[in-house]
Amino acid sequence: MKHSKVGALMTSDVVRAEYGTPFKEVARLLAEHRISGLPVVDDDEKVLGVISETDLMTRQAEAPGPPEPHRRFHWLGWTPGSRARRTKARARTAGRLMSSPAITVHSDATVAEAARVMARHRVERLPIVDDEERLVGIVTRRDLLQVFLRPDSEIRSSVRNEVLVRALWLAPYSVDVDVHEGVVTLTGQLERRSECAMAVEMCRQTDGVVAVVDHLTHRFDDSWRQPDEPPPEAITGNWLRRL
Repeated sequence: MKHSKVGALMTSDVVRAEYGTPFKEVARLLAEHRISGLPVVDDDEKVLGVISETDLMTRQAEAPGPPEPHRRFHWLGWTPGSRARRTKARARTAGRLMSSPAITVHSDATVAEAARVMARHRVERLPIVDDEERLVGIVTRRDLLQVFLRPDSEIRSSVRNEVLVRALWLAPYSVDVDVHEGVVTLTGQLERRSECAMAVEMCRQTDGVVAVVDHLTHRFDDSWRQPDEPPPEAITGNWLRRL
């Protein structure tokens, strides 16, 4: 199946900083371009790290305040996290302020893959790199959400052509496909139970699909097959599990 690539959604004109960019220049870039973060690159345009508004706020929050009473076990507060915050609090350049290593994806990654990376690492933006790991763009969560703006008619066409015809080799109208607000309803009868399961799973992975309602039935239950007797669609099934 075809999936939207992050390269089609990314912003190519990326606001960036270099390792030695002064703190105030970083703050100016964020304010001037109305963005909440930017990547830090080296002389070869390779991404070293990422700076967010949170990093700048950490510096402000950790700024020296009124002296506190001496704590007997003050050293207990020197955890890796607290040391990182203290480093940011004293940062004067982008290189000292950034969070690293940077979480990046390649431009040929699918929107779903990029979304999984964002969710796993709990980041708001992803620098996009080419095959040589050089910065070519950036995407935010808002950019990735554009896939859910895909029209119902386009989703229906993709399900019918990419899933039913090209992937499962079914007749174009052997299954009724209804799409409303991104929810796909599949109705019809297929030859095997495994085909029904594959059709539903592949529909779920189609760009823009919010949910799938399964009204499919089957003529033949092939779930009894032994592990050493893979069905003809095993190759496609293995491909799905690798996604």
